[in-house]
Amino acid sequence: MPAWRSDVVGSLLRPDYLKDARDRRERGDMTAAEFKRIEDRAVDEAIALQEASGLDVLTDGEMRRYAFFGHLVDAFEGFDRKGGWSVTFRDGEGHSAALERPVVVEKLRLRRQMSVEEFTYLRGRTSRTAKVTLVSAQQAAAYYDPDKSRGAYSTRDAYLADLVDYTRREIAELARLGCEYVQIDAPQYAALLDETIREGYRRRGADPDRMLDACIDLDNAIIEGQPGITFGIHICRGNHKSMFYASGGYDRIARQIFGRARFQRFLLEYDDERSGTFEPLQHVPDDRVVVLGLVSSKRAGLESQAELERRIAEASQSVPLERLALSPQCGFASTHEGNRLSADDQRRKLELVAATARKVWRVPSLAR
Repeated sequence: MPAWRSDVVGSLLRPDYLKDARDRRERGDMTAAEFKRIEDRAVDEAIALQEASGLDVLTDGEMRRYAFFGHLVDAFEGFDRKGGWSVTFRDGEGHSAALERPVVVEKLRLRRQMSVEEFTYLRGRTSRTAKVTLVSAQQAAAYYDPDKSRGAYSTRDAYLADLVDYTRREIAELARLGCEYVQIDAPQYAALLDETIREGYRRRGADPDRMLDACIDLDNAIIEGQPGITFGIHICRGNHKSMFYASGGYDRIARQIFGRARFQRFLLEYDDERSGTFEPLQHVPDDRVVVLGLVSSKRAGLESQAELERRIAEASQSVPLERLALSPQCGFASTHEGNRLSADDQRRKLELVAATARKVWRVPSLAR
């Protein structure tokens, strides 16, 4: 298994010129060719930033997406982009914000591939490992509404069967094109570690543990039989405008996730007290890697390298150091609005991740 010690979760802050161009394109004030050139510029800058920071793994910053799940919604006919129920995010200062989610309203029909353009453009512009991010089946399940979706799919399972099939085909094409690393984003798993949300499921007659088993089965189905690719799963507690929607340690889901999921890398949020302790990592099998998300993508303040080293040493009491890596805790802009920090804050945090990884694991610098 490749020993990528410094990783990045996915999204980077969108530059203002890209936000403005997206608005103009959606209003019909910009041609597709003009917008594509601006997207390309933003991706080029994202690549240069990550390379200069010295990271082992790069993404395209998700510059071509309006949200981390945008590749799914924009690739298919069949979604109402903002027609689903909203989820409320909050922070520790009393702020809150609602995020409108998509909903499936027609049978899915592929308009274009989900991520192949992202990968081929990125692959052609870096010699480092190019990672692609896709959403988990469990995340996509949130886009099914029993009332609004029934005309397209009589059951959630029927919708998810299509989703799994399309995602498997996407990954097969990525593999054919030389992709070596695919990350499955599964923030909805956080709903199954937050006790308040779990109780809400119980009141509605659903068993959270049985739901988790079913979700793991679906995500395993997406990645099984796909040789030559390292698969990671990212589990966080929500990320929108520097806010979150769930809290709780990994204790409640550790045995199921780490014991049954077949992913080779677990990218886990560990940047504050909401994340709990490292003890659940004792359940991670001996042939898997844990990527510690110790550097916050939500706060502007820069963590100290000494504190990161201390926390990595603490985690190594549960998982040996040779099976650990480091990353930010989540993306910097899971939605196009981005988190409440500057481009300079983001750069310093990426540089910190790479520098700390070099020191802890004694790997050579990749910065240029």
